[in-house]
Amino acid sequence: MKKLHITLIGITVLLFSSCKEEVEKPKVTYDQTIKTKESIRADSSQIQIADLPIQMDGTDYLLHPVADLSIREKGIKARYGSSNVNDLSFTISNYGEFEITGYLQNIKFQKIDSDSIHKLTDKPVLIQTATYLKSVADRTNSQVMVYTMFDMDTNKDGRLDTSDIKALYLSEISGDRFTKISTDYQELIDWKLITSRNRLYYRTVEDTNKNGEFDKKDAVNYYYIDLSNKEWKIISYEPV
Repeated sequence: MKKLHITLIGITVLLFSSCKEEVEKPKVTYDQTIKTKESIRADSSQIQIADLPIQMDGTDYLLHPVADLSIREKGIKARYGSSNVNDLSFTISNYGEFEITGYLQNIKFQKIDSDSIHKLTDKPVLIQTATYLKSVADRTNSQVMVYTMFDMDTNKDGRLDTSDIKALYLSEISGDRFTKISTDYQELIDWKLITSRNRLYYRTVEDTNKNGEFDKKDAVNYYYIDLSNKEWKIISYEPV
């Protein structure tokens, strides 16, 4: 009986260690022999769909959120026209006040007087939020979108997901000038708009000790962009 008890303890320890290793998987893998960004491939079992278009107030563009449809049960007979069928949901995004949220593979843009639709990007990305800066548009006539997304397979597991580093991007409301404003391999902490100055402030953390994790030993970087200028110039500042 004692031997069985010891064996069970040993199995429990092994299972705990295995789970711990999975949870503590680093966000950055520096070993270039492991899968690279170029190894990311689309899952052929997924079906790509778009939500109904969204028009931000005061703009001339329709935004079409695009993502993979997750089918959790094979053989489901889809009845298009209803929002969901059994365990299958056709909704891929949510829309709040000037912000689209979800896990999107792309956003497509269409001017309201045109039938032409174009992609935000041709690169593999996973878009978490897309925010229209309405207050900046009201003050400067500059119609800007801000995106938080995952754009690099930083942990080299062959896919883009929330285990990778989050990045910050800008574009015009048309989807043009799609620009990364955070630095590669720096994790976005947060961003904030100061309307009175038309400035977009944001912070990133840099893995300065190259251990693959972001912790208190790493450096926090501070930046802002003056959105009233036509050129989106990244300015570094030091508040501490």
